[in-house]
Amino acid sequence: MKNLTYLTWLMSICAITLTSCSKESVDEVESANLTTKLAPVKYSSIELDVLELVNAYREQNGLNSLLYLDEGSLEAAGHNKHMIEDDEVCHHFFGSRYQSLVKSVNAKAVSENVGFGYRTAEAVVNAWIKSDGHRENLEGDHTHFGISVKEGKDGKFYFTNIFVRK
Repeated sequence: MKNLTYLTWLMSICAITLTSCSKESVDEVESANLTTKLAPVKYSSIELDVLELVNAYREQNGLNSLLYLDEGSLEAAGHNKHMIEDDEVCHHFFGSRYQSLVKSVNAKAVSENVGFGYRTAEAVVNAWIKSDGHRENLEGDHTHFGISVKEGKDGKFYFTNIFVRK
């Protein structure tokens, strides 16, 4: 009797397994289009001011203007969130942002400037211009850029400007 119960149970499992997987359902899954599109970034006035000032500086120095890159701005926003949460201005996890942009927009080069405590776009861009490393990023061989400016708990602004060459 035990063998008959076991055999019935085994045949039931085989029948369920064999009939539940059909070729049609596999094809449907394989052909599903799983691409997603980002919602457009809504830039604040201070973010737009930073982007305009960076482009004005580049044009004054005979360099190409940069195009807005929402993916770069989203990466910048994530980094600002990290800096605010840790209460530290840093470039932590830059490699992750770099790799993300290589994968999402086929970036060939990525660099970033960060800033903290400036009240205006003019102040942070002027500080970047006066700093050798930041100025090198401003003048780099880039085609696109993203920006995020977020206010921290203390009311001070955090800036992340990401530059990309596509």
